[in-house]
Amino acid sequence: MTQIRDELAQVARLAVQGSDADVRMYLSRLVRRYRTDDPALANDLSEVLRRKAPQRPDRVTPNGGAPSTASASEDPQLSVLRSYASTDPVDAPVLASDLEGQLHRLLVERARVNDLARHGLSPASSAVFVGPPGVGKTRTARWLASELQLPLFALDLTAVMSSRLGQSGANLRYAFDRAKAEPSVLFLDEIDAIAKRRDDDGDVGELKRLVTIMLQEMDEWPSTSLLLAATNHPGLVDPALWRRFDMQITFDVPTGHELDAAIIRFLGDDEGLAEYAPLFRTVYEGKSYSEIERNLLAIRKWRVLAIGEPDDIVADVLATSVNAMSKDRRIALASELQQNSGLSQRRVSQLTGVSRDTIRKRVKELV
Repeated sequence: MTQIRDELAQVARLAVQGSDADVRMYLSRLVRRYRTDDPALANDLSEVLRRKAPQRPDRVTPNGGAPSTASASEDPQLSVLRSYASTDPVDAPVLASDLEGQLHRLLVERARVNDLARHGLSPASSAVFVGPPGVGKTRTARWLASELQLPLFALDLTAVMSSRLGQSGANLRYAFDRAKAEPSVLFLDEIDAIAKRRDDDGDVGELKRLVTIMLQEMDEWPSTSLLLAATNHPGLVDPALWRRFDMQITFDVPTGHELDAAIIRFLGDDEGLAEYAPLFRTVYEGKSYSEIERNLLAIRKWRVLAIGEPDDIVADVLATSVNAMSKDRRIALASELQQNSGLSQRRVSQLTGVSRDTIRKRVKELV
C-alpha cells in the first residue's frame, strides 16, 4: 500500500504540474512494473496510453506545433534524446522506386489503422533500415515522422552509453519510456552499436544487458507509435532483435534514374550547371546521396560567390573523385564527355586532367 500511495501521489504531482508527457511516461513505467504482479491493471493502463493525448493550449509553440525540445530542468536524462516537432518541414528523400513502394505501404498501414483493426490486424509498428552511410536513412526517418504528423525522437547513442555500471540500461529505458509517453516516432541510428549479437564473446556484459532491454521494450512497443532503426552492419545485430522488426528496408547508393533525380534535385534552379550533368553522372556513379549533395551544393555556392570560372569550380570540387580514378577510367570519362556532353575538347581536358591529344586519339579509335 505504501508503494501504491507513492505512485498515486507522483501521478497527481505530474498531472497538477501540467506535464502531460511526463504523466504518460510514468504510466509506461507502471505498466512494465505491474505486468507480472497485476496484469489487469497493466492492461488498463496500457489502454489509457493508447489514446492520443489532447494538446494543451499552454504547451503549444507560437507556430501551432508541439515544443520540439523540453527543458533540461524537467528531467536530466533529456540529453539522451534529440527531438523534432511534428511541424518541422522535411523534403521527401530521393529514393529508388521499389523503396518508395515499401515506404508508401508503411504509411498506408499507419493511416488506415481502423480498417485493419476491424479484421483483427495491426499496422507495422517497427522497421529497420539497412544500407551504407549517406544513403538517406536518417532523412527518411524524419520524413516519415513528418508525413505521419508525429514528433520524432532520435536516440543519441553517445548519451546512452555510460561508464557507470547499469546507467546505460537506465538511459535506454528512459528513451523508450519517453517515446511511448505519446504517439511518436523513435529513431535508433547505428543500432548495431547497442544491439550486438549476444554470442559475441568480445562484448562486455553491459552491452548484452542492453540487448535484453531492447527485446523487452520491443515486445511492449505500442502500435500507436513507430519504431525505426538503422544499421550499416546488419550482421552484427542480434538475431532475436532482428526478427522483431515488422519490416526490413534496404537502402542503396543511387544508380540510373535515382542518380539522375538526385543530381537534378541538388542542382536546384542553377541552369548553368545542366551541361555538366553527364560529368556528374559518371563521376558520382556508386557514390552516396550525401556526398553528391555536399559537392553539388559547394559548386553552386562558389558560383554564386563568383569564386573562379565555372570550369575551374567544377574541376576543383570534383578533383578528389576524378584523381581517384585509374588512368584508363579518366581517359574513358574524357572521351565519353567529348562525344556526348557538348563540352569543348579544351574544357573536357581541364575537367578530367586528360590531355587533348589523348582525347583526340581515343575518340578516333571509337569512331
